[in-house]
Amino acid sequence: MSAISLRLPESLHKGARELAKEEDISLNQLITVALAEKLSALKTESFIAERAARGSRTKFERALSKVSKRKPEPHDEL
Repeated sequence: MSAISLRLPESLHKGARELAKEEDISLNQLITVALAEKLSALKTESFIAERAARGSRTKFERALSKVSKRKPEPHDEL
């Protein structure tokens, strides 16, 4: 494990302390979870962008053309 020194605006520090107390977790745990969530969101965004760049409209339309043309089930209708 690593330790870091972090400078926060007082208002952000106060809000984080209050939320950690409400959630009954340590401030360290709150910050760790929040950072993990942010990293996951950013990595997901770049993963999706990379996948989209490899996409092919032609292949998509070819796959879509194989779907049978029938009315949706009642629970699938808009």
